[in-house]
Amino acid sequence: MVGQERKMKVFACNGCPELAKEIAKILGVELGQIHVGKFSDGEVSVHIDESVRGADVFVIQSTSTPVNDNLMELLVTIDALKRASAGRINAVIPYFGYARQDRKAMAHDPITAKLVADLLQTAGADRVLTMDLHAAQIQGFFKIPVDHLLGLTVLNKAICDEDFVKGDDFVVISPDVGSVARARALASKLNAPLAIVDKRRPKANVMEVMNIIGDVEGKTCLMIDDMIDTAGTIVQGARALVEVGKAKHVYACCTHGVLSGPAIERLSNSVIEKLFVLNTIEIPEEKKFDKLHLISVAQIFADAIRNIYEEVSVSKLID
Repeated sequence: MVGQERKMKVFACNGCPELAKEIAKILGVELGQIHVGKFSDGEVSVHIDESVRGADVFVIQSTSTPVNDNLMELLVTIDALKRASAGRINAVIPYFGYARQDRKAMAHDPITAKLVADLLQTAGADRVLTMDLHAAQIQGFFKIPVDHLLGLTVLNKAICDEDFVKGDDFVVISPDVGSVARARALASKLNAPLAIVDKRRPKANVMEVMNIIGDVEGKTCLMIDDMIDTAGTIVQGARALVEVGKAKHVYACCTHGVLSGPAIERLSNSVIEKLFVLNTIEIPEEKKFDKLHLISVAQIFADAIRNIYEEVSVSKLID
């Protein structure tokens, strides 16, 4: 097969170096020799220190904060690999920045997610591997294959062993209507009922809770979302579960821990007892707090990379 005729090489930029090391270790390969830095004027500097001619190359980079720096690192690295005659260039993007700008919310708005897709293809990416796009339809912005892994697979495996999910009083909560499908899928896996926090958002990052749909009184609740940014949605939803719905305990989980602005303070002071977050975004030590429980996605990404390299279906990892 073509993938087996090419040598696998795995490179990491500066977006998620620890996750990249973990993935490489599982794959049994050394990370490729590359220098990704900046010139004195702030421009991104990339130099590949080994031959990649004809290789099946995987570049691991989350385009999280600083979003523009990490995106440019990825684009310049892909361009460098293309000009160095790499056989196939696979962009492994655990967290896909700009994914929330997937449509025109208002007149004259850009669709930046489409622009990012165009940039990745123009730079020379042959394939994209990512997880939990904010809108799954973003896959359609690309003219190259996109493998879209689900964080739910990893979260379910980690959470199903927790004691709080094993009682008859356990309920899975969708923090808004947009997350119902994700919450329903988790509830099905955990054999639990589903409830929904009905909310109204008057403006960006501001949420007004209106109602709790479902019975949560005296129950242990687990809220699930694709990402937590400023934590306003998840924290206010958790408070509503306790104050309005009379829930007994509240836990939360998400794929992407963006955790910007007041997120850490809000979560630390919230009624949420434990927060499960996948490590698609590297969280610095100063942002880690007692309630935070990180879960690694290294295994599923390593499995997907191996399947892509060996030309084996990735869909079984998604299913």
